[in-house]
Amino acid sequence: MAITFHCEHCGKKIEARDGTGGKWGKCPACKNKIYVPSAEEDEEELKLAPVDEEEIARQKELLAETIRLRQDILSETDLPPEQETGGVAFSESEMSEGELMIEIIKYLRQMADGDLAGAETAAKMIAPHGVRAEQILDRIALSDMPEPELSDIPQQVLAGLIRDLRAKIG
Repeated sequence: MAITFHCEHCGKKIEARDGTGGKWGKCPACKNKIYVPSAEEDEEELKLAPVDEEEIARQKELLAETIRLRQDILSETDLPPEQETGGVAFSESEMSEGELMIEIIKYLRQMADGDLAGAETAAKMIAPHGVRAEQILDRIALSDMPEPELSDIPQQVLAGLIRDLRAKIG
């Protein structure tokens, strides 16, 4: 009886003689070194459910909609650096943590999209908040899952944009 298994490199189904179980050999298809499981280790193939293409498409649409909505919200929050409200001046230095996060995300998104003028404006809003902004940038950089509006930016590009902003505010 032959030992049947799949190459861990190319996935090709391989049949090996019983005497070769527990030894190393080469895959006949890709020529990579593979381990031939012994007859006792040979298990029944795992049956997998088919991929639900409709669900994957729906998830992509939802992510795209989330990104679009957040970008719309970000574009609506453009306020001048100083605004008078009821005789009390609210300056850049009183920006909340959430507002600062929005400005940072806006800067990163605009840089990724090539909107350098908009990014420069956002950077000017962020600069007075040096330490707080750096803490937010650290959280973004260390996050396993980026903000939805940044998820389509390659990780290396995002890291470069974060370094660039840190240099501007540092």
